[in-house]
Amino acid sequence: MFTTALPQQTKASSFLPYDLFGAINTLKKELNAVVLAHYYQDPDIQDVADYLGDSLGLSQQAASTSADVIVFAGVHFMAETAKILNPDKLVLLPDLDAGCSLADSCPPEEFAKFKAAYPDHLVVSYINCSAEIKAMSDIICTSSNAVRIVNQIPEDQPIIFAPDRNLGRYVMEQTGRDLVLWQGSCIVHETFSEKKIIQLKIEHPEAEVIAHPECEPPVLRHASYIGSTTALLKYAQTSPASTFIVATEPGIIHQMQKQTPNKRFIPAPAMNNCACNECPYMRLNTLEKLYLAMKNRQPEITMPEHIRVAALRPIQRMLEMSV
Repeated sequence: MFTTALPQQTKASSFLPYDLFGAINTLKKELNAVVLAHYYQDPDIQDVADYLGDSLGLSQQAASTSADVIVFAGVHFMAETAKILNPDKLVLLPDLDAGCSLADSCPPEEFAKFKAAYPDHLVVSYINCSAEIKAMSDIICTSSNAVRIVNQIPEDQPIIFAPDRNLGRYVMEQTGRDLVLWQGSCIVHETFSEKKIIQLKIEHPEAEVIAHPECEPPVLRHASYIGSTTALLKYAQTSPASTFIVATEPGIIHQMQKQTPNKRFIPAPAMNNCACNECPYMRLNTLEKLYLAMKNRQPEITMPEHIRVAALRPIQRMLEMSV
């Protein structure tokens, strides 16, 4: 994880404007800034964003933006990806502690040893990984395009898929390919309770279960539809069902409800009676922190140039293969 040191906050910066939405929009114009936000962010951040999307859409926006400043309301690897694609732009992340359990589950030193054991394998890495892992990869993918990308690789080419074992298993099922999987996972998507989802289905027999492919196999077995956050959002709009049990981070429900207010969306419950279905890292970003990041031009995402250049190549291959 690469960042610049965060300077000591001035006392003045602790005083926040009454209208944060207005203040953020003013700063956008002053800085020529764009706010990119993931669907898992708090509703207020979603509503102030210039572009809202999943990892693929956000990467495409980061690659094409003409803004001088990119404010990334997401987690660290997303902001890193924006910096990899835009070395000359200022990339800000509202909270430097907004990491990712999936990215953390793949330490670069250990992955380098793992990769060395399969020297003839192509490395396809899910975008939910650090810049160091991207630099060791041949192609990056997202949950939106993982199946399509693997299908474009010659069948006689062996593949390592990292870091998410659940997405890797899903890709194997969809493509018929035998992938070597790194055993990483997301703390949010592995906490959904199959038992509680079945109970919800009994209570709401008309409901469809829709799930992200990062979920564990027992949960995916109950899903009427499996897809990325953007795909789930589109499916909820077009499906004739009126009720959905949503097995992904519940931040997406804000957009589902906005786009189809006549439908009902029930967040899939976690195994324990907790808010474990919410990503603790995504939720570290707040509207207040977003404003302060823009006001202070900090915290900024940086990384060594040799890592950035090495990580850029597999991201570019993904973008080329996603056209």
